[in-house]
Amino acid sequence: MAIDSHSMHTHTCGELRADNIGQTVTLTGWVRARRDFGGLIFIDLRDREGLTQVFFDPDLCSPEVFAAAETVRPEWPILVEGEVRHRIEGQTNPNLATGEIELLCTRVEVLNSSKTPPFQIEDHIETSEDLRLKYRYLDIRRPKMMSNLKLRSDFTFAIRQALHDRAFMEVETPALFKSTPEGARDFLVPSRTQPGHFYALPQSPQLLKQLLMVGGVERYYQVAKCFRDEDLRADRQPEFTQVDIEMSFVEQDDVMGALEDVLSDAFAKVGVEMPTPLRRLSYWDAMDTYGIDKPDTRIGMELHDVTSIFAESGFKLFASAANAEGQHIKAICAPGAGVWGRSKIDKLADVAASFGAKGLAWVAFKENGAVQSPIAKFLSDAEMDALKAEMGANPGDLILFAVGGRLQTDEILGGMRNHMADVLEIPREGHDFLWVVDFPLFHWDEERQAYAAEHQPFTQPNEEDIDKLETDPLACGSHTYDFVMDGYEAGGGGMRIHNAELQMRILKLLGFTPERARAQFGFLMDALEYGAPPMGGFALGLDRVCMLLAGLDSIRDVMAFPKTSSGSDLMSEAPSEVTDAQLNELSLRTTL
Repeated sequence: MAIDSHSMHTHTCGELRADNIGQTVTLTGWVRARRDFGGLIFIDLRDREGLTQVFFDPDLCSPEVFAAAETVRPEWPILVEGEVRHRIEGQTNPNLATGEIELLCTRVEVLNSSKTPPFQIEDHIETSEDLRLKYRYLDIRRPKMMSNLKLRSDFTFAIRQALHDRAFMEVETPALFKSTPEGARDFLVPSRTQPGHFYALPQSPQLLKQLLMVGGVERYYQVAKCFRDEDLRADRQPEFTQVDIEMSFVEQDDVMGALEDVLSDAFAKVGVEMPTPLRRLSYWDAMDTYGIDKPDTRIGMELHDVTSIFAESGFKLFASAANAEGQHIKAICAPGAGVWGRSKIDKLADVAASFGAKGLAWVAFKENGAVQSPIAKFLSDAEMDALKAEMGANPGDLILFAVGGRLQTDEILGGMRNHMADVLEIPREGHDFLWVVDFPLFHWDEERQAYAAEHQPFTQPNEEDIDKLETDPLACGSHTYDFVMDGYEAGGGGMRIHNAELQMRILKLLGFTPERARAQFGFLMDALEYGAPPMGGFALGLDRVCMLLAGLDSIRDVMAFPKTSSGSDLMSEAPSEVTDAQLNELSLRTTL
């Protein structure tokens, strides 16, 4: 990639090849390493595009140039000029893109010096993440971090281009808006001009994009910054980015089809094939087969309902469940784990407990044909044969059971399935893309003892279920679709309610009084009465998708300046205290 004439350099440090031999070029970058061979000096010069070896020969450059080369140290930014030449025979580096050539330096300019960095600016460094985050501006110089940010930039541009090519209009929405409940705590911003009043940073542009559809935009998107004050983890940050999309005068298949085209196009631009149309799994098919509503289907170990096998069982727990209404016995088969020792298998009970299990029954089929299990003496040969056939178990495999209600057993074994896949290091080849659709409209919140929206309060119920809203809310389905990538919810969306009366019915079921609904959503309710069209949309988690594309485990590594798991910025030391004068201006005081 040639650089324009206004730059200090003519080429990047990752650009030169054998075709450039004989040319005079100028490079700028940081000294990665300097090697002095007692008369000859080699410097590895690094910039965001790569590495070039620079060669200083006292017989071919001025004494001033050679003296400068003797003084430079790692991470000094320098400018070098010279002739591109072929490396001497035996010194080429096939693992380096510029490994055939080197630059014979005839001019050098030291642009600045550098303190010794607190860690090596290298990939695979052995240092704490906290230290990397404290000196993030140095960490970004590492080739892997730079590659991650480049991938994110390329994918973001590709998805923008794909949307633009399909007549989507990019519209910005406010970062200062009204506090509205969307599943997490808001970040609040006090108003100086209206004491006692607050803006909220948007958890998403959800309501605003619906208003854009009422306004006739028809095809909207935005690469939107979102904010949620919630507990953090590896794939969650207090501020994150989503590609927000909405369409009007559409049905669900129209939206999903358009999204598949956009996503397939964008992934292709970064070298990833996403065959379309994508598989669609209903919510309950996903739960009953994989134990989770964002399954990674590459790892096998599907759930099996084995209830009928144990209807006459001598194992009372199984027999009781098999003959009780609404109770299930389900199982997964972990390949190769049957060879584990008894104590190692028994420790899995603690893992299962973290997913809600009160115990963990298991059967191990040993490689010598023996069966090991604390419940084996209660099971007949016929039950064991039927179990082995249903699960497709082979010698060396381990079967794990869960007993309870449908959702309970699904969630226990879904957690165990992912745990065993990690422990057994089951390979995950390529990427796994699919839709999970038809989520329930509501679930029961045990803590609040109230109905809660499965997706969000503005989701369109299935038409055939609208009459059941007040009589059997948990039986109502919805027009919803989650985009699942590699076992992560990479995006989600649904069709929206565009009728004010229906929207109020939903809000009442969620515990809103008419007064509270009017106070929080009055502007939306009003808008729905002015000819709101059918609409549906989607939000893609940009950070999470880029994490998966880069083969990483944490979204922090695809963000330039992320926060820690406690929400702190170690580099700037935010959040920080403010002065009493600042608080007084906002008519605030702390209780600390």
